[in-house]
Amino acid sequence: MNISIFGLGYVGCVSLGCLAQNGHHITGVDVNKFKVGLINKGQPTILEKDIDQIIHKAHKEGKINATTCVDEAINNTEISIICVGTPSSPQGHLDLSYIYRTAEGIGQALREKDSFHIVVIRSTVLPGTNHKVGEIIAENSQKIRGKDFTVISNPEFLREGSAVKDYYHPAVTVIGGDHKEALEKVASIYEQLDAPVEITDIKIAELIKYVNNSFHALKITFANEVGNICKALNIDSHKVMSLFCMDKHLNISSTYFKPGYAYGGSCLPKDLKGLVTLGHDNYLTTPVLSSISPSNENQKKRAYTIVENSGKKNVCMIGLSFKEGTDDLRYSPSVDLSETLIGKGYHLTIFDKNVQLSKLIGANEAYINDKLPHLSELLSNDLGQAINDADVIIVNHKNFDPTPYISLLEKKTKVIDLVRVDQLKELPNYEGLCW
Repeated sequence: MNISIFGLGYVGCVSLGCLAQNGHHITGVDVNKFKVGLINKGQPTILEKDIDQIIHKAHKEGKINATTCVDEAINNTEISIICVGTPSSPQGHLDLSYIYRTAEGIGQALREKDSFHIVVIRSTVLPGTNHKVGEIIAENSQKIRGKDFTVISNPEFLREGSAVKDYYHPAVTVIGGDHKEALEKVASIYEQLDAPVEITDIKIAELIKYVNNSFHALKITFANEVGNICKALNIDSHKVMSLFCMDKHLNISSTYFKPGYAYGGSCLPKDLKGLVTLGHDNYLTTPVLSSISPSNENQKKRAYTIVENSGKKNVCMIGLSFKEGTDDLRYSPSVDLSETLIGKGYHLTIFDKNVQLSKLIGANEAYINDKLPHLSELLSNDLGQAINDADVIIVNHKNFDPTPYISLLEKKTKVIDLVRVDQLKELPNYEGLCW
């Protein structure tokens, strides 16, 4: 396949070499004549393991060349991959001017081209950039997106120092677009890689790298704060984190990575507070650990705000314990939400088949008596009646089966889903907490 790559910096140079090594014919494009000259001499524009040998071999085989001429690159290729830089401003905003200037140049070059052209954004960009790039190309080419060209988002996940290895061994290749044939063609570029290709929505493809890298930053900072506490206690931090990473069921897994309501229960709040206090007692600052609980409280506030915005005061809450399948009410975020609603003058009815006042004992009983002393007046054993009498329904347990109650639910002012019950999403009055 004939492919042009715009931007011969880190991502562009690695992509150029690796794609050529996979058998494609690549034209590099850059405004910097020095970089273009290096490629045309078979030399890389960056210092990176193995890329010098790859570029040299590809040049020797006639699979790569470079130019400063956009028209030449567009006319001789069927796919153009944008790899130009997107530097960050001091305020955290991205400078997308290089992306937009590249889009203008591609658009102008496409004016004289009759065949369909695929533009791929490989640079790290904000959601909405793909759409804007499409508008710029359409304006400058006087052609129609979807008919004459399309724009695909294909974020890169390359680390400096291991970029070639990362290119050939990705966890997943992400491709977002709105043109079926173009998506299939871009996906075929990566068919030699031993990794799944995930075709998804454009904005998801644009956002995923920010999520990935923010989590990587969080992991490093989390480990460092744990390390600081360990050092103060004369504990081997690397042995602690090595043991931590052995748990592939909860710690290093997809468990808990599902946006939803706040955490609760007798363990997470208590143990987090204990670790933060341990750091404080040893004169340590732990900003990440210390911010977890406030962020969790913010999620509870978001839930209340959605209820408040409904404008109605009759509320039915389905699920009171901190998660389904238990009657444990200790530090349940639903108990906190119930307490807030009652304090604000709402008429609240609660249904939870596992919560029976006569069976609550010990700390569990003491906790709920302190938080909701009149719980007996709030509990209902008839879910259908509770739904029927309310204007707003809050669902906080994943095991809720709405099937028998759909006709009732669709008449409500609002059905608020805190845990993502998929069957509810088709309701016209549905609102998810953070989706």
